[in-house]
Amino acid sequence: MAPTTSSGYTTPDSELESILPLHPTAARRPHQIVVESENSRFSDDYIISKYTDRGADVVVVNGQYIVKPTARSYEFQTQREVSKTGLMMVGIGGNNGTTLAATVLANRHNVVWHTKSGIQQPNYIGSVLRASTIRLGVDPTTGKDVNVPLGDVLPMVHPNDLVLGGWDISGLPLDKAMARAEVLPWDLQRQLTGHMAHLGKPLPSIYYPDFIAANQEARADNLIPGNDKQVHLERIRADIREFRSANDLDRIVVFWTANTERYSDIIPGVNDTADNLLKAIKNSHSEVSPSTLFAVAAILEGEPFINGAPQNTFVPGVIELAERHRAFISGDDLKSGQTKLKSVFAEFLVNAGIKPLAISSYNHLGNNDGRNLSADAQFKSKEISKSSVVDDMVDANRLLYKPPVPGAKGEHPDHIVVIKYVPAVGDSKRAIDEYYSEIFCGGRSTINIFNECEDSLLATPLILDLSILAELLTRVKYRDVTAGETEFNSLYSVLSLLSYMLKAPLVKPGTDVVNSLGRQRNALETFLKACLGLEGSTDLLLKSRIW
Repeated sequence: MAPTTSSGYTTPDSELESILPLHPTAARRPHQIVVESENSRFSDDYIISKYTDRGADVVVVNGQYIVKPTARSYEFQTQREVSKTGLMMVGIGGNNGTTLAATVLANRHNVVWHTKSGIQQPNYIGSVLRASTIRLGVDPTTGKDVNVPLGDVLPMVHPNDLVLGGWDISGLPLDKAMARAEVLPWDLQRQLTGHMAHLGKPLPSIYYPDFIAANQEARADNLIPGNDKQVHLERIRADIREFRSANDLDRIVVFWTANTERYSDIIPGVNDTADNLLKAIKNSHSEVSPSTLFAVAAILEGEPFINGAPQNTFVPGVIELAERHRAFISGDDLKSGQTKLKSVFAEFLVNAGIKPLAISSYNHLGNNDGRNLSADAQFKSKEISKSSVVDDMVDANRLLYKPPVPGAKGEHPDHIVVIKYVPAVGDSKRAIDEYYSEIFCGGRSTINIFNECEDSLLATPLILDLSILAELLTRVKYRDVTAGETEFNSLYSVLSLLSYMLKAPLVKPGTDVVNSLGRQRNALETFLKACLGLEGSTDLLLKSRIW
């Protein structure tokens, strides 16, 4: 057993810490990539790069495709010094919030623990930034690819350095909330109890019963008093300012990982414009949701806000407000398990010339997320975010699917999503998918996939990735050289580059949504390389194709 301190909590097993070195995903490495090119300049303060965005304009005339290649030149300026960053989670006392806090603390203190299979060390497996790599180029002496961790391409926050805090409608201290979640193994919880207790209780949050399931009411004992939404907004803004000041932070990412809300109605004069939304908050309009209120607070404080749940937090008024303040927003809904697989598998079928006729998805889980989703209104939000994942793949192949005609939508696979609450399985989520497809000469193919996963352990690394990338993108500026711009500008408010981690990606109004996982990953890789002055990823491997 580990020793117990005078304050009564168990400390980590220090004798075990020396047995295992840091896991590679948790290791700390300085930024060591230097590009020797006329397209790149490295100073102590900035990386400045030139990048040519190449594309093609296509006009169809009498069935003929007339293609005109395009090229537009940009310069990117990336600040090299990483911001001292806080992560304030809405719903910090839930499964995801406590799992994230505990994981960061375990890695920060190198807390190892016993399992029935031996000793386990902390790590960041499941994080795209910390546990995946990117092909940088080829070693000229060996001809072999050189791959580096994705998180090492540009200077980024190390997750161990995040300052953690946030709000929750439940006032349970975080050590006890961790135990309530029943996600992490007991021996790890035992050693982290003191560290989690040191984080204290969540800040009081806001609770509007109409937006989440009635079965959550018993948890709601830690609330900002009253019903005045303007007062609530000012309290949240004050919390952000006080957290920033108390921890001497440069940047705070506000992240919604609380309960799924019902969809908000878009009402002209209420939430359709920034001014109307601010007026609706002053009037405590019933259709202003808690998540929208937190988003507005973050925007007004100039901090990024990320929505990790499926509801429509970003009503038109929020997007306009973010544009007005040049603040950053991103969402919606973490893409961790079944939907991520679907975005890969559906693309595989369509790209193989196979026509999915029906995609049927069944889920059951027993954590508090499942309990909340057992209510119809909240399930509807999840159903919408899960159901749109194949849309762009279908639209890209009108050989298989009839195109839309005036007054009617185009042909689309039948797509059904079912979620059931089964308390006994806890955080261990079961997902069953059936892909029923048309193949050659009217034949049929049925593929069934059974996926069992620990829900919060898949979702938590994505919260880290989204938060770290959001901080990075606040340090990246650009100028359009082709347009003759001389000043560097911040990126557009909607951070669609984060789509890889999201089920229903928010994009710039008027822009097509991309759900293809491969395209999302390639976009992120290409952008990170562009900030170094490198071309995007290519698998042409021309040298291997020619004499």
